[in-house]
Amino acid sequence: MSDLSHYSQVWTYRSPRGRLLLWGGWLALVALFVFCWQLMTENTIWFFVTDAPSQAADIGSRMWPPRWSYLPELWGPLWDTINIATLGTLGGVVMAVPVAFCAARNTTPSVLVLRPVALFIIVASRSINSLIWALLLVAIIGPGLLAGIVAIALRSIGFVGKLLYEAIEETDATQIEAIEATGASAAQVLNYGIVPQIMPAFWGITVFRWDINIRESTILGLVGAGGIGLKLQASLNTLAWSQVSVILLLILATVVLSEWVSAKVRHALI
Repeated sequence: MSDLSHYSQVWTYRSPRGRLLLWGGWLALVALFVFCWQLMTENTIWFFVTDAPSQAADIGSRMWPPRWSYLPELWGPLWDTINIATLGTLGGVVMAVPVAFCAARNTTPSVLVLRPVALFIIVASRSINSLIWALLLVAIIGPGLLAGIVAIALRSIGFVGKLLYEAIEETDATQIEAIEATGASAAQVLNYGIVPQIMPAFWGITVFRWDINIRESTILGLVGAGGIGLKLQASLNTLAWSQVSVILLLILATVVLSEWVSAKVRHALI
């Protein structure tokens, strides 16, 4: 009789306690959504929200047709933007490589001291947007391309450093042990055991970050850090919407081209 009662039990995906916790989690999520919605709409002026479609249509009509005669004035700022992204990426990679090796458990000289410092640098770099870096640097070193280049470099440290140190930690330990067994020094182990394994990831990360920096560099001029963003800010201030449309279309074309180049290079390297 006891055996029959044992086999008559019905299997369920979750226990009663699990189902209760699941429903409790969903209720908490709904309550959080309602609270956030009330907080968001508390000071919202709904007249402007309802009027937004007509305002967007009005601005769109002023942006068309684009003023293509303005295009020759944008080539110089566009070239500055590309240089900001390229030099900033290069500077960020140079600074991120030692940070990544200090952050990886299998290559850091000190797990207790250097690794936490390197991880803090990575987190700090990723936490601050490039526009904020540029705003701070414009106040420190003045407006111009240098502020934009340094802002992009500081922002790139966290991105490149995080992905690169994860690639270092995922290296095949058997290859490293084989090189160590030959009596190789630490520098030789690094040069022949770790670097060759991470080079495809390194180049892929670098090109991917350059592609991202092209996009971010286009708006740094809004805070005085040079590039095509200066022209965009000037056109917005004078309400020259036909010029704004030309700038936006040029930025779109540049981003699409950089994405295509980045994809081709990554495909060739990885």
